[in-house]
Amino acid sequence: MRLTERQLQTAVNNIVKWCDNNGHSISASKSCCVHFCRKRGIHPDPEIRIRAVQIPVVPDVRFLGVIFDRRLTFLPHILQLRKGCEKSLNLLKVLSNTSWGADRTSLLRVYQAIVLSRIDYGCVVYGSACNSTLKKLDPVHHMALRICSGAFRTSPVQSLYVNCHQLPLDLRRRKLSLTFYFKILSVPSHPLQNVYMSTNMKRLYDARPSNIRPFMDRMKLHISELDLPNVHIQQRNLFLFQP
Repeated sequence: MRLTERQLQTAVNNIVKWCDNNGHSISASKSCCVHFCRKRGIHPDPEIRIRAVQIPVVPDVRFLGVIFDRRLTFLPHILQLRKGCEKSLNLLKVLSNTSWGADRTSLLRVYQAIVLSRIDYGCVVYGSACNSTLKKLDPVHHMALRICSGAFRTSPVQSLYVNCHQLPLDLRRRKLSLTFYFKILSVPSHPLQNVYMSTNMKRLYDARPSNIRPFMDRMKLHISELDLPNVHIQQRNLFLFQP
């Protein structure tokens, strides 16, 4: 930990120095530190300082709209996402009035705009959470489909998917993740192109199937499950196109 702390402090000092030379400033009060670790025992948190002011260590942090907790379970993000989506469902309940409300097509468009778009955002990142955590979003999806279609509470979930032409959330996350994976493969200079798992790590994941694999390995497993081993990806260089 001390070695990692010294390396982080050196990196922070270099960033502060660069900001001072280029007319920027970093506020220590607006900064925070998260110690990403899965150890269960007591271990000290790092002490990182900005101009002799210690950065507070927090259990989770929001970055680009996604909450990262120290164990990378993404449970705080999913719970907050579910709470926000449940509030947005009240709008669908109002618009689904039987006397003057909107039709099913309009309700589904509203649902996709105000609720499903929030669930899709960042799903490539928080998709590494365990299945029990990800399933906490399924009741929101099912309730919205029941509101849009006017189905009973006892209607089977599979019939809701067929009637509303919607995918289950797990298949939707897989679809968006594969789309992002193919986008990575289409860019030769993408940094994830050169990320390879060592043999020891592969043996570790094979011995412990419950452990979540890295993103690239998960996508390769999905492709093998879909029986698509010889998919040709057309590469593109974004820097060749003029603005």
